[in-house]
Amino acid sequence: MKVCVIGGANVDITATSAQAFRVGDSNPGKVHVSWGGVGRNIAHNLVLLGDGVELLTIFGGGVFGPVIEKACRDIGIGTDHCDIADEHTHSFFVSVNNSDGELVGGIADMDAVEGMDTAWIAARLDVINAADAVVADSNLLPETLAFLIDHAEKPLYLDAVSVAKAGRIREAMALSSRKSVFALKSNALEYESLAGLEGVTRFYESAGAEGIRVHAVGELYEYPALPCIVRSVTGGGDALLAGIVHAGPQASVAESARIGLLCARC
Repeated sequence: MKVCVIGGANVDITATSAQAFRVGDSNPGKVHVSWGGVGRNIAHNLVLLGDGVELLTIFGGGVFGPVIEKACRDIGIGTDHCDIADEHTHSFFVSVNNSDGELVGGIADMDAVEGMDTAWIAARLDVINAADAVVADSNLLPETLAFLIDHAEKPLYLDAVSVAKAGRIREAMALSSRKSVFALKSNALEYESLAGLEGVTRFYESAGAEGIRVHAVGELYEYPALPCIVRSVTGGGDALLAGIVHAGPQASVAESARIGLLCARC
C-alpha cells in the first residue's frame, strides 16, 4: 500500500528516571537521543511493515535537519517533496519518563512544521492523492488540516498528538466543508478534550494498559492490550496508528485494532 504521511519530524530527547521521579529535584537516570516526530514515527513504522511511504514535512535548519532527512531516506521513507527551512531551528521533543517508562511530562518545539500552510499542501496535492491512504498529525495548523479534510481524495487518518494540539482538529472540522474523516487516533486525555466531535467514522481511543476503545457508527468496541514489558510509552501511539493504517480502510474494526495493538507491543 502507498501511504502519504504529513506531519512532524524532530529530534527526540528522552530522559528516564532510574527510580520514582521526584518533581522539583534532580533525578538520576538515562538520557537517549533519537529521531522522532509523530509523522516521521508513523512513516517509519509503515516502512517496517512493508508499505511505500512518502513523508511531507519541513525539516528545520542547522545541524539536525539535513541529518534527519538523510536518515529518513536511508530507511526507505520518501522525502522528495519535503523542505529544509533554514530560517527555523529544528523541531525537538523533550520527554521525561518515570522509572516504569510512563511519561511524566514533555515539551514540544514544533514551529518549523507550522510552515506547512495551505499553499504548501496545495502544491503537493498530486503526491497526496496518488497514495492509497493519507495520514496527518495535528502539529499542522487548523486551516491546513481543514484544507486536507476537504481535498484528500483517499481515506484520511488523523493523529491528535496531544491535548494542546487536539483542539486543532475540532477547529479544522468546523472550518472544513466536508466535515468528515475516516479515522482519528487519540489517547484517553485527548479523547476527553474532543468529546462530542462529529464526523469521524472510526475514533480509535488508546487506553494504555487497558488496550484500545473504538467508537464507530454509534457503537463502542473494546480490545485489551497485549502482554508486553513496557520500556517507554513514547512512540507507542504512533506504532498503533501505523498498524491501523497498514490494515487498510477495508479492514474491519476488530482487524485494524488487532494489527494496531500488535504494532504498539513491538
